[in-house]
Amino acid sequence: MKKTFITTLLLIAQVILFSQAKKPSLMIVPADDWCMKNNYSQEIDNQGVKQIIVDYNKAILNSELMNVITKVNGLMAERGFPLKDLSASLRSLQNQSAEDAMLMGKEGAEINETPIDKLKAVAKADIIMQIYWEVNELGFEKSVTFRLRAIDAYTDKQIASASGTGNPSMSSESAVLIEEAILDHIDNFNSTLQNHFDDMFENGREVILRIKTWDTWDYDLETEEFGDDELGILIEDWVSDNTMKGRFSTSDATETMMLFEQVRIPLYYERNGQQRALDCRRWAKGLKKYLSSEFEIDSKLMMKGLGQAQLIIGGK
Repeated sequence: MKKTFITTLLLIAQVILFSQAKKPSLMIVPADDWCMKNNYSQEIDNQGVKQIIVDYNKAILNSELMNVITKVNGLMAERGFPLKDLSASLRSLQNQSAEDAMLMGKEGAEINETPIDKLKAVAKADIIMQIYWEVNELGFEKSVTFRLRAIDAYTDKQIASASGTGNPSMSSESAVLIEEAILDHIDNFNSTLQNHFDDMFENGREVILRIKTWDTWDYDLETEEFGDDELGILIEDWVSDNTMKGRFSTSDATETMMLFEQVRIPLYYERNGQQRALDCRRWAKGLKKYLSSEFEIDSKLMMKGLGQAQLIIGGK
C-alpha cells in the first residue's frame, strides 16, 4: 500500500513537471504548392537569384482556406493539440517590417558571413503544419485529396505526415470534405506527433547553435590564448557538458564560424531550488556567460524562433 502511494506521488510529480515544460506550438499554414497553384505567391529577386515566396497575408483572404484551417484546428484541439491561429498571428505582425539591413554591432562591425536575409513578416511556430488539398469531381459527388505535413520550424525536419483521398460525398464545402478525409488519418498523425514530444522529454529538445565572429575582433576560433586549447575546442567542450547525454553534432567549423546541429538541450534547469522550463535562448545565454566570465569575451546573442541560436563573438 505504501509502495503504491509513493508510486502515485511520483507519477503526479512527473505530470506537474511535464506541464511546466515549454511545449511546441503548432500552426497550420497552406502548403507552398497550394499557394502557388492558387496564385498566392510572388517572385522576388534575391541578389540576382529568382525566388518564389508565398503570400500568407493574401492567402488568408480566401474564405475556403480559413474554413479548412478552422476545421483542422478543431480536430487537433479535440485531441489535445491546440494550435496558434495563422490570421491572428499575421495581424499581430502587420507593423513589423522585415529586417533588410546588414546586422551591425554596437561598434559598427559587420558579421564575417553574409548579411542576414530579410525576415518575412509571417507567424512563427515551433511546428508548422502544412495543408494541401484539391477537390475531385465525380459526377454529382465530390471528394478531396489532401496532404498534411508537420515540420519542425527550426530544424526543418519532418515530424509527421498524412495523406489520402476521402470517400465521395454530396457536400459542396471543401472544409467538410477535408474533415471527412482526414478523420481516418488524424489519430495516427497525432500519435506520431506525440512520439516526437515524448522523445524530447527522454532525450532533450533539439536545437541549432551557430557561432560566428565579428570581423573587427583581434582573435578567432583557432586562438589558443584563452585556455589549454583552441577557443573553438573550448566552446565544443561547453556544448558537450551542457547537452543531454552529450548529444550534438559539429557540422562545420572554421576559424570564423562553427555550426552545431542535432543539439539536444535539457528541458529543465534549476533556479532558486526550483525546476524551470529551459528554452534555447536561456541555454545559449549560458555559453555567453561562460565566455564572458572565463575569458572576458563579449558576444551578441540572436535568436530565430525558439530553436536557433546565433552567438557572435568579439563584441556586442
